[in-house]
Amino acid sequence: MTSVRLHDHLAEAIKDPDPIRVGDALICLRFETMKVYSALGAVRHLLETGVVRPGDTLIDSSSGIYAHALALACHRYGMKCHIVGSTTVDKTLKIQLEILGASVEQVPSSNNLQLDQNLRVRRIGEILRDNPTYHWMQQYHDDIHYLGYGAVADQVAELVPEGPLCLVGGVGTGASTGAIAEYLRNRGRDVNLIGVQPFGSITFGAGHTRDPEMIIAGIGSSIEFRNVRHELYDRLHWVSFDYAMSAAVDLLRTSGVFAGLSAGAAYLTALWEHTCDSSRTHVFLAADTGTRYVESAFSRHAEALPMASMRPREIASLDELAVPWSAMSWDRREPAQTLREEFPSATPSH
Repeated sequence: MTSVRLHDHLAEAIKDPDPIRVGDALICLRFETMKVYSALGAVRHLLETGVVRPGDTLIDSSSGIYAHALALACHRYGMKCHIVGSTTVDKTLKIQLEILGASVEQVPSSNNLQLDQNLRVRRIGEILRDNPTYHWMQQYHDDIHYLGYGAVADQVAELVPEGPLCLVGGVGTGASTGAIAEYLRNRGRDVNLIGVQPFGSITFGAGHTRDPEMIIAGIGSSIEFRNVRHELYDRLHWVSFDYAMSAAVDLLRTSGVFAGLSAGAAYLTALWEHTCDSSRTHVFLAADTGTRYVESAFSRHAEALPMASMRPREIASLDELAVPWSAMSWDRREPAQTLREEFPSATPSH
């Protein structure tokens, strides 16, 4: 008889991914909202260490996934929550956040990654000046967000108990792909880590590029993300909106997995990486569902490009980056080894 676990809160119930075999080559870890792991682990640690107390207000910036995760974690642990969101926090999510007890405000609409993130962070600074007792979660900077992903690493290890792995997913803050890979490597696994970025993100030196379409929310940065550990990554792929949309449509059409643009980009990347190294089991992350991309992406499914028509431009230097898809061996370098040499203005300052 199959045992059924009764959860004490929805956050605990929805955090676990559904592992899905996509064809013969790939495993998709499909999350409803992946950053619940990050938020639950961080809030629990803050409470256990006395940094915050039940009833305190936690605040952060989000393009959507982390907002939902933090609101659920605050609801789970009796905290108050304030979200400064981008316009990708759609009406469906915004209403859920409000009913969960979070207060939500959104910065003005922008298709410019730097303007969007700078406006959100600037607004948080204003709120903290007026409310000094609020605790800023700093998902972009605080390594505390790595803590929750040890459980995901355990699941990957159980799912693929032996042999070399390749983990593929959006970089974003680095606390998902980076953390999972690091936990697995610390346990002795041979893991290649492939990070996915949008054009325009400064994290790995693409700040001088632009996507003619829209921003892929959540996986890039125009401001310094201090919790990205560049030395964890073996390769990087920069994927445009058009290619990510086309792959997300193909993922839904061929496997039934309805996931966001970052999942489409990770799927496209994982397929390519498997053709380059079929000795590894390739696992890619689908961090959220495709719901918030219905109008901006999935409604355009007739425009989706055939998967076989999309190939990356393999580059040796960041000045060769070009839309719609570029790939580069990073070789676990510190950012200074590449960014400072080629793009001094893109080097993070700590």
